[in-house]
Parts: sequence; structure tokens; C-alpha cells
Amino acid sequence: MEDHMGVQAEPRTEARTEAQTEAQTEAQTEAQSETQTVARTEAQTDALVVVQTEPRTGCPTAVDSKLQPELELGRDVWTVGGTRLSSRFFLGTGRFPSPAVMQQALRASGAEVITFAVRRVNLEQLEDDSILQHLPEEKRIYLPNTSGAGNADEAVRIARLARAAGLGSWIKVEISADSRTLLPDPLETLRATERLVAEGFTVLPYTSDDPILCRRLAEAGAAAVMPGGAPIGTGLGILNPYNLGLIAEESPVPVIVDAGIGSAKDAAQAMELGASAVLANTPVARAADPVAMAEAMALAIRAGRLARLSGRIPALPYASASSTEAGALYPRQADRSGAWRL
Repeated sequence: MEDHMGVQAEPRTEARTEAQTEAQTEAQTEAQSETQTVARTEAQTDALVVVQTEPRTGCPTAVDSKLQPELELGRDVWTVGGTRLSSRFFLGTGRFPSPAVMQQALRASGAEVITFAVRRVNLEQLEDDSILQHLPEEKRIYLPNTSGAGNADEAVRIARLARAAGLGSWIKVEISADSRTLLPDPLETLRATERLVAEGFTVLPYTSDDPILCRRLAEAGAAAVMPGGAPIGTGLGILNPYNLGLIAEESPVPVIVDAGIGSAKDAAQAMELGASAVLANTPVARAADPVAMAEAMALAIRAGRLARLSGRIPALPYASASSTEAGALYPRQADRSGAWRL
């Protein structure tokens, strides 16, 4: 009886041991999987996107999926000068048909940062200013600009007045060298940026689409660079996508495409090229329906950003069928000339 019981006990013990081992292994595997998932999610949320770009067009051809953040738009947070933002649309306040339309367009755009010319603001009585008093009550960041300045001295003076009046320390440096094209003066813009950074301003300079100048502005301490897609107010769209792609690829600070945007497709293109955000005013304010255009721009910016993160297919010189020849009822063969025939 004892021998029989001993023989019976051994298989049961072995079975129980194997079951325990399998359970422990499954538990460890699940725990490791959960830990990896959490770590991967955190890394994706905080990491930057590593995108390979096609040199000729500046368009992305591949994305490092290990560093790709969540594509959930509501969690697409970015930073300018230490301030976290969730909207990638900056909106100007000029040229709207009425204050009421401007308010509706601002809400439709979802913009957190709004820009306006300091020279258009009543600095002595901000609460009664014809622009600021009509802005929606939601909290927004003011980005006053130095439009009208012809050199660095004038731009610095305007920035100081704006900060002293209580408009904050953010400033968009805008120095035009030519009244017909309103193209920015590169030398004066760099000088003003250096001086204002030294005085503690968060400087966002409007500049040309010159990759080297954008690099110098970033080295001077600019919180972001704002290259134009085309001259201000022209609506010509992005005239040099190659340069903008280079700027976005190389810039250590956010790139905000400013000026020249004509429609939603231009905004989407800017984001696909790698821009961090888009600033627009005239294409919204002067549209037949500014409120609808503001919403269209916001959607286009989101779409362009999502497309950039997703990674577009490479551009090919010839056609590439989406289905293979395998299983075709009438297989084709190439003749000596290389043409296909049945």
C-alpha cells in the first residue's frame, strides 16, 4: 500500500510543480509585457519624432517607430520658450471684417497664441483698446509684433513698450527692409533678436526661408524661428518647400511657418514638411467666410501633423501596382523593348 501510494504521489507532485512553474512564467510574462507597454507609452509621449526626409522635396520618407509618439492629437503637446502648448495654430487679429467675426474665428481656430501689431494697440489703456477688448475671455498668450519697425533699434523700442504696458515678454520681431515686398531684413532681425534675448524676452523672429539665417537666430537664443512661405499677404503658398524642409530638419528650436499661406492646403504642406506650427492672418480674415476658414486651417494643420508623424511613402519615378501579378488570369510578359504584352 505504501509503495502504491508513493508511486501515485510522484506524478501528482510533478504535475503540481509543472502547473506552478507555468503559472509563474505566465505571470512574469504578463508583468514584463505591462511594464514594457507603460515604458513604451511614456517614451512615445515624451520623445521626439525621428523622420528621414527626401532631400529633393523635404518630404518624410520613413519614421523611426521606436520613437514615434502617440498620434492621438489631443496629446500632441509641444513647447515654445518653456510654455507648453496644445494648439499648433497661431492666429493674427488684423483685417477681420468685424470684432464679432474675429471672436468667432478665434474660437473656431482653437489658437492659444494670438498676434497683433503693437502700433495698433492703445498701450495707455489696454482695457479700452479697440483690439484687445474684443478678444474672447479664454486665456490666450499674446504675441505682439514689431510690424512697422525698420531697424533693430526701433524693434527693441517697440518690444520694451509692449512689455511695459503689460502685454507680456513674448515678442515677434518683424523688421521689413522693403515696403513693396515686406521681406524681412536679415541683419537687423538678427541684431534685434540678440538684444531682446539678452533683455529676457521670449523672441520669435519672422525671417526669410534661409536655413543658415534660421540657424544663426536659434544660436542667438530665439525661442522659435518663423520663416515665411512667401511674402506677407500674397497667399502664394510655400514657394520653396526644399528650404523649409531643411530648416525644419536642422533647427534646434520650433519652426513656425509665417506669411504667404493662402489656403488650408498650404498649412497642411507646411506641417508635412516638418514645421512645428503655422501662423496665419490674411487668409483667414479676408476669406469669404473667415470662421469656416479658421476651422479649415486648424483641421489642415492637424492633418499635416498627423501625416508627418505617420510617414509618407517615398516618391517613385514609375508606377508601382498595389496588387501583384501572382494569380492573374492573363499573365503579361515583357518583350525585347521592355513593353508589357499579354
